[in-house]
Amino acid sequence: MKLILLPAVAARPAWLARRAPLAILLGLVALTAPAVAVEKVFVHARIIPIAQGEIADGMLIVEGTRIVSVGPFAPDAIPAGAEVIDVRGKVLMPGLICTHSHIGGIGAADGSAPIQPGVNVRDGLNIRDSGFRRALAGGLTTLNIMPGSGHLISGQTVYVKLRFAPDPPRTIDDLLIRDDRGAPLGGLKMANGTNSIRSAPWPGTRGKSMYLVREQFIKAREYQAKVAQAAGDAAKLPPRDLHLETLVEAMQGTRIVHHHTHRHDDIMSVLRLADEFQLRVVLHHVSEAWRVASEIARANVPCSIILIDSPGGKLEAEQMRFDTGRVLEQAGVRVAFHTDDWITDSRVFNRMAALGVRGGMSREAALRALTLSGAEILDLQRCIGSLEPGKDADFVVLSGDPLSVYTHVLETWVEGQKVFDRNRPEDRLYAVGGFGASHDQNPYFCCCEQGAESQ
Repeated sequence: MKLILLPAVAARPAWLARRAPLAILLGLVALTAPAVAVEKVFVHARIIPIAQGEIADGMLIVEGTRIVSVGPFAPDAIPAGAEVIDVRGKVLMPGLICTHSHIGGIGAADGSAPIQPGVNVRDGLNIRDSGFRRALAGGLTTLNIMPGSGHLISGQTVYVKLRFAPDPPRTIDDLLIRDDRGAPLGGLKMANGTNSIRSAPWPGTRGKSMYLVREQFIKAREYQAKVAQAAGDAAKLPPRDLHLETLVEAMQGTRIVHHHTHRHDDIMSVLRLADEFQLRVVLHHVSEAWRVASEIARANVPCSIILIDSPGGKLEAEQMRFDTGRVLEQAGVRVAFHTDDWITDSRVFNRMAALGVRGGMSREAALRALTLSGAEILDLQRCIGSLEPGKDADFVVLSGDPLSVYTHVLETWVEGQKVFDRNRPEDRLYAVGGFGASHDQNPYFCCCEQGAESQ
């Protein structure tokens, strides 16, 4: 890439030029002029904004952490003093969003009970896990990191932004996405199907699974009523219960339920549960969603799907089809893709959209499923998911079309900072693998004892 620095142009007031010595002038400027972030202008890229049509010869202007403008190349619109980066022949699109990831050496609920909503995966994440670097190498900028699915309710998820620049993050707290009050954002991981059907204290059947879940939500309703009746009187409040507090948040809609489910009958069980307790639900995996697409659409529930082109896996995913994305799209269901990393390596996440198109999805819907649809599913569409003025400057520079198997992620930018550069040897190592690239991570496979909860 060619880097061009344009000279800054600033008019000096005549009276100041005549009367003030240079040292005084510089001091006045330092005292009175606000600090302004140098603007970066990416020119001559083929831009895929997602929120609008593709731009063949585009220009993206970034100031600080935000996007200032995106549109056709217009040299007269380049701000004086801006850093101009020529990305001719490259493709520029929003940072990719994975709505279901397991990187970071996840650890949440334990083997003591099948329902543990109060546990938070944030407390079990290792920021120095190489999975984060692999995600950046794949163009991922935002993740929903989930507990496993070996439990009916395995705990709280956490939404993170991969802020690995200008300095590497010291703790997981540096990556958290927070609400206006500063509280970390995340959802609630739930699951049904075969993963949680084990011997006591786990349920042995699908029916018992739903019974146990309903039982806890009913307790949460009663807990919520007692808190409301106390009206702030500490003497009347029930003993604090972190598990029930979390379920109340889910019923209030302030915590989205991310629900692992595969078979069509399991999908329908989730829809009934969501209706009964007024849950905001995202269906994850949904291998047999093509069987009940109209029911999912009628419930106005989005889906986060994964497409796998190799045989094997669990029996309940036997009827997974390549055209699930197409069927859901045509039914009017919002669809996002996820990695379930390691099930799909984060480095090849854009390939998910290519598989979706192979199965009949429109190109527009498939690319949206990598970006803006994921942002909407996480309630983050105001700041990420598309290239629009005012949104976070999260984007990816690609060597070619995002649906091509020959395309590489060249650069990943988060909030206006370059966090991955394939030309840097240390970054390239995570992109292509080799000795030292993943020495700190054990694969999280559903067929191993340690990873029975991976999907």
